[in-house]
Amino acid sequence: MSEQATPYDKPVPALTGLHGEFYAWCRDRELRFQRCTGCGRYRHVPRDICAHCSSMEWEWVRSSGRGTVFTWTDVVRALHPAFAAATPYAPVIVEMEEGVRLLSRVVDCTPDELQIGMPVEVDFQQVSDALTLPVFRRASVAR
Repeated sequence: MSEQATPYDKPVPALTGLHGEFYAWCRDRELRFQRCTGCGRYRHVPRDICAHCSSMEWEWVRSSGRGTVFTWTDVVRALHPAFAAATPYAPVIVEMEEGVRLLSRVVDCTPDELQIGMPVEVDFQQVSDALTLPVFRRASVAR
């Protein structure tokens, strides 16, 4: 697991409702997404109703943890003071094998090493006793 050496001083997500459930799975080192039991589609961010078939029935399903870099942006000047010391950094959108996209970061490469389509695998960064964030590393083996 990626360990946090210094106190985490950045904004954190609310750990209530369905978002709290998502992050509870992450705390257990499992990446899970909602899957509609009506039409079978995965969704993220967590929500009560399926955008495709309007079903209110769903389940949490474990992700493969594998995806590819869909896009990213280079942040060289932080727009929030808590991120100033972290620049430059590159928030990435990872397209997961399940079809959902997740905003995160790739922790084992610099922004100039990122590539569209680069295979990545989930890892977890514990930032407090209550919060563990999903992050990504370059995939260790070709798929």
